[in-house]
Amino acid sequence: MNKRNLKMRPVGIEYLEQYNALLRYVFQVTDQELNSVGWQEKEIIRAKFPTMEKADVIGWFDNDNLVSQVAVYPMRVRIFGKTYAMGGLTGVGTYPEYSNMGLMHKLLEQALKNMREKKQFICYLYPYSIPYYRRKGWEIISDKISYEIKDYQLPKNRQVPGSVRRVKTDGEELKETYAIFAQHTHGAIIRDELAWNEYWLWDKDDIMAAIYYNEKEEPDGYIIYWIENEIFYIKDMIFNNEEARTGLWNFVSAHFSMIDQVEGSTYTDEPLAFLLEDASIKEVISPYFMGRIVDFPQFVAEYPFKACGTEREWRFSMTDPILECNQGSFLLKIAPDGRGTAAPIAEPCADKISIQTMTTMLMGYKRPAYLAKIGRLQASEETIGMLEASIEQQTPYISDYF
Repeated sequence: MNKRNLKMRPVGIEYLEQYNALLRYVFQVTDQELNSVGWQEKEIIRAKFPTMEKADVIGWFDNDNLVSQVAVYPMRVRIFGKTYAMGGLTGVGTYPEYSNMGLMHKLLEQALKNMREKKQFICYLYPYSIPYYRRKGWEIISDKISYEIKDYQLPKNRQVPGSVRRVKTDGEELKETYAIFAQHTHGAIIRDELAWNEYWLWDKDDIMAAIYYNEKEEPDGYIIYWIENEIFYIKDMIFNNEEARTGLWNFVSAHFSMIDQVEGSTYTDEPLAFLLEDASIKEVISPYFMGRIVDFPQFVAEYPFKACGTEREWRFSMTDPILECNQGSFLLKIAPDGRGTAAPIAEPCADKISIQTMTTMLMGYKRPAYLAKIGRLQASEETIGMLEASIEQQTPYISDYF
């Protein structure tokens, strides 16, 4: 191997087969696993083709052989009622014989610079290694709660004014229901065709969906599910209010005679057990998505802090393992109406934070007081109190996968 032959450049559609081959090698996707969800090699390539056309893919080439790569999907997310352009990082992989050469670090640096140019000031990813991405500036921003409910633990039917109807998974009703939900849900990805394609990509052919319509015939929530070996599997359940939640669980409970248990996932910070009469169910909380602020001053310029009667200021030093624009001392100013500005300053600061901690704090996953308690944020009690009062208290909901 000659390092001089290695060149970093965009990965075009003509390298699609090499792109997929690298992914399959790195993540050890076997033919058996593909066949279990009804996929064939050509179908994968067809499915990835439109996605790759829209993605920003860059890689390292050894002559004409693709040996390391990352892809960034152009996406949008809701953050405390504001819509942000987001870079969805995926397709990350390097062949083992090219590891420990710094190739991925340079790819991530270039990918982040590209995001910054495209005004994607926040980045999401589903991590294969949390420690690795933490070292590169990402941090956990959301959880997934997996649960198991025995058939006798299912909630009893409660009357609701609306009704549940099964719909096609590729129908517009499902997309419209999610679009309404995402608009008022912090952290949610606004799904376009690309995001929906990724959402469904590895699902079984027999997956089903049902929507709860309120008494005005408006969609207020949905459940996506399949039934196999007497188990009711819930891929996702969303609802805009308690009425829709109750109606959807009525629908699940109506399958009582067909199933032995229900297994599913929810993506909020609210355990399901408390809402059930028999709360002794099995629940497992695990980290799900990671996030990273790409350009701190630009991110803050759009960020909705909580309104207050006075102007607030914070001087601090921040570290970032990759991007220079997030390194050094900053002055954060928050206007009485909640608008923020952040500007570099020359003076040294006693208060200290990393881009990882700043991301998880501003995304609402962890509170300032907790981050200070565990040593991730160095600031006075007065400053911690100001931050607590300035940042909305809501954790991100992310049910996507890409």
